[in-house]
Amino acid sequence: MRDTQDTPLICNAPAESATQHGGAMNADPHLSVPPNNLTAREAVLRLRGSKIREVANASLGRSDVLAFWFGEPDEQTPQFIRRAGMASLEAGETFYTHNFGLIELRTALANYISALHAPVAVENIIVTSSGMSALMLATQALVGAGDRVVEVTPLWPNLVEIPKVLGAEVECVPLDFSAAGWTLDLDRLLSALKPGTRALYVNAPNNPTGWTITREQQTAILEHCRRLGIWIVADDAYDRIWFGVGNAAPAFLTIADKEDRLVTTNTFSKSWLMTGWRMGWLVAPPELAIQIGKLIEYNTSCVPVFVQRAGLAAVESGEPVIRRTVERYRRARDFLVSKLNEIPRVQAALPSGAMYAFFRVEGMTDSLAFCKSLVVEAQLGLAPGIAFGPEGEGFVRWCFASSEERLADGVARLADALKR
Repeated sequence: MRDTQDTPLICNAPAESATQHGGAMNADPHLSVPPNNLTAREAVLRLRGSKIREVANASLGRSDVLAFWFGEPDEQTPQFIRRAGMASLEAGETFYTHNFGLIELRTALANYISALHAPVAVENIIVTSSGMSALMLATQALVGAGDRVVEVTPLWPNLVEIPKVLGAEVECVPLDFSAAGWTLDLDRLLSALKPGTRALYVNAPNNPTGWTITREQQTAILEHCRRLGIWIVADDAYDRIWFGVGNAAPAFLTIADKEDRLVTTNTFSKSWLMTGWRMGWLVAPPELAIQIGKLIEYNTSCVPVFVQRAGLAAVESGEPVIRRTVERYRRARDFLVSKLNEIPRVQAALPSGAMYAFFRVEGMTDSLAFCKSLVVEAQLGLAPGIAFGPEGEGFVRWCFASSEERLADGVARLADALKR
């Protein structure tokens, strides 16, 4: 991807002044606030918009585009999960509930995580209004204006931008790419985790690359962060979409002590095909969990009961869904990566987890323009690598949570486009 560099990669976008968004500043020195400035505060103005949405918007009004740009399964939520949600509504469970979530669901999640990774107690579990909300809540609890956080990239853009909402500075440590796959320069990451760093964010298996951190790397990182008092925020959204040995990808939870500064977040969206239900959870030390409860009250108050009932059904009876989904994705992954590597100018590595192929196109230097052109000229929808940070430029993300027939059609369209 790039040679290892000693200089830090700062992922904060350059600031745009309010005058660029709200009109000319009023010249009267006695007015401290320009009366015609109707836009947001500077930290919000600096946030980057979704370039995946920008590509998707290029297809508005068209029905001929074969889309693989969003990270979403192509199957409906299983019927037994939907029925649990409907039964709750029919029973009249339409009222507020506890900030932390239903005790039945929190207990089920504690048992699920304990069996999968390491023992956790109910008081460590908080149910949230999506995995995205879990990440925002964890960040609101831990990070403030002027804090420094470090993230391993390329990365889902939401996770890079969340700390910036709160005024934090984000330094990115990029993965390296080769035909063998994406790899982490551990020494470079540890060097970036210097005294004064507030938090490290790690998403593994990773969106968009499929890279998965190893147990040895986790151990070294955890020990380093213990010494310096750095929080680890682990985004485990794809921990079950894992193609290696065992039922889940390596997790910090497995090796952490109760005293460690660790928060892990997760979602019902990927493992149980529940993207539209908008529910997740986080695991945190009890002292921190109590404070996050305050933030939930001031953000969403609680997760709807019928959504939690559906989630309870998923946790208690959804293991067959996960096993079938992982095997389906494994076949899709193997098929897509093999076919992509048959196309001249394309180089794709086999991801060890998640549901994406993040591949390089030789000679392509503007992935946003390239993906927009694919929509218009090839009726193919893919996500531009630049959407995942400057480290992703020259790459394209393809979500392979789809049928082999659709994938084959998409590969044919890409191959034809690259011949032009």
